[in-house]
Amino acid sequence: MLAEIITIGDELLIGQVIDTNSAFIAKELNKIGISVYQITSVQDDRNHILKAFKDAEQNVDVIIITGGLGPTKDDITKKTIADYFNDTLVLDESVLKNIESIWKQYVRQTLLQVNKDQALVPSKATVLMNTIGTAPGMWIENNNKVFISLPGVPFEMKALIQNEVIPKLTERFHLPFIIHKTLMVYGLGESTLAARIESWEDALPAIVKLAYLPDLGRVRLRLSAKGFDKEKIQAEVQKQIDAVLPLIKDEFYGFEDENGDVESIVAKQLTKLKQTVAVAESCTGGKVAERFTSHPGASNYFKGSVVSYATESKIDVLGIPKEVVETYSVVSAQVAEAMAKHVLGMFNSDFAIATTGNAGPTKGDSDAEIGTVFIAIATRNGVYSEKFMLGNHRSKVINKAVNKAFEMLLKEIFKN
Repeated sequence: MLAEIITIGDELLIGQVIDTNSAFIAKELNKIGISVYQITSVQDDRNHILKAFKDAEQNVDVIIITGGLGPTKDDITKKTIADYFNDTLVLDESVLKNIESIWKQYVRQTLLQVNKDQALVPSKATVLMNTIGTAPGMWIENNNKVFISLPGVPFEMKALIQNEVIPKLTERFHLPFIIHKTLMVYGLGESTLAARIESWEDALPAIVKLAYLPDLGRVRLRLSAKGFDKEKIQAEVQKQIDAVLPLIKDEFYGFEDENGDVESIVAKQLTKLKQTVAVAESCTGGKVAERFTSHPGASNYFKGSVVSYATESKIDVLGIPKEVVETYSVVSAQVAEAMAKHVLGMFNSDFAIATTGNAGPTKGDSDAEIGTVFIAIATRNGVYSEKFMLGNHRSKVINKAVNKAFEMLLKEIFKN
């Protein structure tokens, strides 16, 4: 089973709005065994939309369309769908009642004719009721192909996908089973990792596909298999995981689906140990703390942070001796370690992270080369630091430093 996702809207093509809908839809389709063949974005233009429909119908079984269902004149998707199927728009009373109900409960303005006209749908369509919005979803079958039109508003689209589209697709088609297992590897670059597991990768059976998903400071290895015999493909994927793990045991920190990202792994381990962490940041500017606090329940293990960006704040707020800064430079192992020790004591935590470095584009208060970063980890038993040269691109330096900080903390807490 193949699907194409077609997103409609000029705002997508000029970069004014980021297309998050396609990623969500693709993920949900994959869960039920439908592979996305292509994702297409088109402008609010009738001929462009019609061509996209025709091309998609020739290639895939399911076409999911989002966008262009609003009440204004630039929203032409519904009328274009009717044209494509030589159909006319008719009033759906159930949709009109839904619109009237929403207006009565939540909207204090007059219900205009353009709002009522959202109850017009192609006569050949099955309505997918949008209970949290006024634009209904639509399901049309033609030549054993399924066209599904959904509103572009993300929370409306998501509700329709989960409550209407996925159940109808699983009922309509006999779908294969797809399994993905993603291993998270920290501390190895993509090429180094590939060289280490080359013989294993060369011996993979045809049923199992491998993908490298590199990021700053980590690589995710995704193993995928697809088929109708669920137990067979699960067993084969697990067999290959068992074979590769000994090759990466020191750099493997869990499975993405089970453990989430590195912050989630840290959170689970700290919670298990009933221990806490604090952060002192300079060059990373609060991004380490941001990654911690993006997860619900962070207050159970994250004590707090100090962003001591300027040199004087390291001295005045963290209490770093001025002579340490003057002797060793603000970008140094000594300052990083002093920052970690002081924030550990300040928050009375079990672990502390400190970052100091020169992300560029200028050297600032230090003569250290751009891209130089020192990261320190402090515990109640001591402190240590590492020096990294992370390049000369400011945002990359910062994000690499954040990932390295979590990698170092991860290794430290798993000693316990």
